[in-house]
Amino acid sequence: MSSIPSITIVGLGSGGEDQLTLGILKTLERSSLRFARTADHPAIADLATRGIVFESFDRIYESNDSFEAVYEAIASELLNVAANNPSTPVVYAVPGHPMVAERAVQLLRERAPADNIALTILGGESFLDQAFTRLGFDPIEGFQLLDAAGLSREHLRPRLHTVIGQVYDAFTASEVKLTLMGVYPDDHEVVVAQALGIRNQESIHTIPLHELDRLDAYGNLTLVYVPASSDERLLRRSFERLHEIVQILRSPNGCPWDREQTHLSIRRHFIEETFEAIEAIDLDDPDGMKEEFGDVILQVLLHSQMEEETGAFDVYDVLAELNDKLIFRHPHVFGGENAQDAEEALANWEQMKAEEKKRKGQAERLSILDDLPKDLPALPSAHKIQKKASGVGFDWPDLSGVFDKIEEELQELREAASNESPERQKDELGDLLFAVVNASRFLKADPEEALAGTNRKFAERFRYIEEQLRIRGKSFEQTDLIEMEAWWQEAKTHGSR
Repeated sequence: MSSIPSITIVGLGSGGEDQLTLGILKTLERSSLRFARTADHPAIADLATRGIVFESFDRIYESNDSFEAVYEAIASELLNVAANNPSTPVVYAVPGHPMVAERAVQLLRERAPADNIALTILGGESFLDQAFTRLGFDPIEGFQLLDAAGLSREHLRPRLHTVIGQVYDAFTASEVKLTLMGVYPDDHEVVVAQALGIRNQESIHTIPLHELDRLDAYGNLTLVYVPASSDERLLRRSFERLHEIVQILRSPNGCPWDREQTHLSIRRHFIEETFEAIEAIDLDDPDGMKEEFGDVILQVLLHSQMEEETGAFDVYDVLAELNDKLIFRHPHVFGGENAQDAEEALANWEQMKAEEKKRKGQAERLSILDDLPKDLPALPSAHKIQKKASGVGFDWPDLSGVFDKIEEELQELREAASNESPERQKDELGDLLFAVVNASRFLKADPEEALAGTNRKFAERFRYIEEQLRIRGKSFEQTDLIEMEAWWQEAKTHGSR
């Protein structure tokens, strides 16, 4: 009867042999095929005095350019050794606990069953056990373990005790520092710990964050600890904190004005804040954008909070819907499709938008114009209507046809202005404006942006006229059109455009 190949993974703990369990020690003694991820561990030297020696995979680290390649090579070699030695258990020893920050172990768990290799994992004391003891915090208060290599600002939660492991070198420490500075002030105190629990090697230093990458030594036993904090200043960049603030404002103990508001009562604020944000964009005003974008987000939070109070949805449902939509409508980014340019990407968007509506079971449109927002201002609405019609081939062949149409509508407006009713004149004016919007579309210029730019240009030049009047101590009643036109031309010359 043939034996089943097997691999037993054991944890060496974070210190010497004293941290090994009796079961792990017996497993090591019984095996003749022992491998260690690295020989750079205190227990390896201690066990050698007992005649328990290992083949180290340090050689694999030296011959590969990436950690993922190292872990793939380790897993492959262990599986191969086990398959070729079915009667001899293979033992793989790793620092700490096998299920904490050991990618090769995860690969073995994924691949061993398919190779018909039995896998056993014997836990050891992880560096976290020492962290809880030596750094003095209780993980039940809220705790997260993060990998320095994949650390991002989205991971950071100041209200949780945070341990960042695998801070191998100064470069990694610098990356960790920059990420932490996205949430914490430069002088926020952090703890750098090295070789926790290992006699004569342990060091624990509390330093300001900005010094994190200026220490003398780093290594595979270096970690960074950021204690949990209830300081609300650390939460000011948090979306969760914003949600919490809006909840408080709408609560029985919150703001009387906010509590009284409804979707309808603050509808106009949404419109006003949006236009103020657009103005900041038009003025290329970063400080203004920062403030006005926040005001727009507040409107989203307020309306979402109202629905949360009824149990319909909350703002996190809004985010989930948006995330799903962005991924689904960008198959050329998140899927297997490609887009060579912006126009092709837009075509993908429209195609996936239609597919999305089918999946949601929304009724098929009777008209391609049915999904246009009914409250959209007339100028952008005209632009969207024309784009929809153009999408199915109802369009001028080129810009010359558009210019001909503009001239035709201008002539009709002239005729209406001389002998037609006010209602007819308004109709003809609308036709002319619609034709001009067509020109903007062919020129790939947004008509709203174009008109907004002209409005700003006119206002700047008109203010120049007002300034000239103030300089001369005159009023509009004391000047004439000829003089004002001269100043208008000056404004153009001076670059007020």
